[in-house]
Amino acid sequence: MLEAIDARRSVSSKHLAEPAPDDATLLRMLRSAVRVPDHGKREPFRFIRIAGDARNALGDAVVARGLELRPDAGEAAAGKDRMRFTRAPLVVAVVAVLDDADTAIPAQERLLTAGSACFALLQAAQAFGFGACWLTGWPAYDAEILRLLGLGTQERIAGFIHIGTPMQEAHERERPDPAELLTDWSPPA
Repeated sequence: MLEAIDARRSVSSKHLAEPAPDDATLLRMLRSAVRVPDHGKREPFRFIRIAGDARNALGDAVVARGLELRPDAGEAAAGKDRMRFTRAPLVVAVVAVLDDADTAIPAQERLLTAGSACFALLQAAQAFGFGACWLTGWPAYDAEILRLLGLGTQERIAGFIHIGTPMQEAHERERPDPAELLTDWSPPA
């Protein structure tokens, strides 16, 4: 299990191609993704599949919204926005459900649970031989795009997980030394 965790690599969305997971494989991957710590059993996440022509439609909507927000952004920005959801054959939006009515479990804990689902989905994708990466970008924080995706006022995008078949091997990058990140707490004297 540690070897699988240690072997995890993000594959850039521009290096992901068909095929994407079929329905049964995606559901199996999501079955693993929901096995995350969930204080209070709130299931503070849900998933939105963006595939096929829906990717192009979302890209067009993101371009239009981007031009509303930044009319002078230029064609390069519009091109980048157009491609955000079309490079990988499948994008799964992981939605964090942060209902204010739920006062028993802090919203941050529920957000972290949704983030854990993102990571678990990355692991599951790689276990099935797919490449994946976790992206957000400005569309994840724009109220109009969230509305277009069907999010409620108490929901947020935890991540857009781009999934497909890797066109090239993901190379290892330098990782931090855990010994340099670890400190010991001692009670004050």
